[in-house]
Amino acid sequence: MAVAERRRSGADATEQIARSEATHRTRVRAAWMYFIEGKTQSEIAQLLGISRVATVRLIADARRRREVRVTIEASLSELAGLERALEERFGIEEAIAAPLSEPDSDPTHVIAAAAGSYISQAMHANMTVGVGWGRTLYSALPFIAGRTLENFRVVSLLGGISQARRFNPAEFAWQFAQLFQGEGFLVPAPALVDSPETKHALLERCGLAQIFEMANSLDIALLSVGGISTLTTSYRVGHVSEAERRSLMEAGAVGDILYNFIDENGHVLDHPVNRQAISVTMGQLRRAPKRVLISGGPEKIAVLRGSISLVQPTVFVTDEYTARALLDE
Repeated sequence: MAVAERRRSGADATEQIARSEATHRTRVRAAWMYFIEGKTQSEIAQLLGISRVATVRLIADARRRREVRVTIEASLSELAGLERALEERFGIEEAIAAPLSEPDSDPTHVIAAAAGSYISQAMHANMTVGVGWGRTLYSALPFIAGRTLENFRVVSLLGGISQARRFNPAEFAWQFAQLFQGEGFLVPAPALVDSPETKHALLERCGLAQIFEMANSLDIALLSVGGISTLTTSYRVGHVSEAERRSLMEAGAVGDILYNFIDENGHVLDHPVNRQAISVTMGQLRRAPKRVLISGGPEKIAVLRGSISLVQPTVFVTDEYTARALLDE
C-alpha cells in the first residue's frame, strides 16, 4: 500500500511540474507576441487558444516576475535639451527627463522606468544605500535589474507605517535589498510619533540611533518627495491629520522629504510635526556623495524646487512636463 501511495505521489508531482512548465511556456510566448511582435491581446488569445482575460493575466504575470524588460536605446534630442537645461539651472550633475505622452497623464510609471534603469547601473558591490519611500520609488522595483552584490547594505532613512501596505518604507527597503542579495537595515518605529520626547527616547534608548548613524556613511541616497496640496501617500495612511496638514500649509509647507516638511525655498519648517518625525536629518543626506531625487507631477513642482535647493541632488529623475514647469518658473 505504501509503495502504491509513493507512486501516486510521484506521479502527482511529475504532473504538477509538467503543468508549471506548460504555463511558463505559454506565459513567455504571450509576452513575446505582445512586446516583440506587437500583437494585440485578442490576437494572442486566438493564437494560443485561451481567453483574452487569461492573456492579460499572463502578460501581467510575466512583468511581475521580471521576465519582461523594455528598454529604448534611441536618444530624444528635445529631452536631452531639457536635461541639460535642468543641470545648468540647478547645478545638477545628471538630469534624466522621461518622455510622457500627455501633460495630464500620471508620470509615476515613466519616472519609475527611467529611475529603474539608472539605479540598475549605479549599484555596485561594497555600497551602503539609503532609501526613502513612496509610490514612485516602489514602482521602480520591476525596472531594476537585480543581481548578487557583495557587501551590499540598504538602510531605510525613516520609520515605517502601521498599516501593511506596499508603500511602507520598510517594505520598499527590504525588497530593494533582496534585489541585490544585500543586508537590509530597517527602522522598527513609526515614521511619526506622538511627541519629541517619544522620539528622543526611541533614538537614545531603543537603539534606533545606531541605524541612523549608518546614514553618515552612505554612498548613495535614493529619495522622493510628497506634495501637500493633495492627498498623497503620507496622508492616505493617516499619519498626518487634516488639521495638521492645514497647520503645515499655513506655516508655508509645500510638501515633505522623508517627513521633513519644507517651504518652497527649501527651509525645514519649525513645526511640531517635524519634531516628531523619525527620519535622518537633511544634513546627513547632504553628506552622501550621490543623492538621487526621483519624483514628478504638477502637485510636486513647489516641493521639488524646495527639495532641490535643500538636498542639492547630484542626480534628478523626473518627467518632461515637470522638467519644463521647473524651468518655466
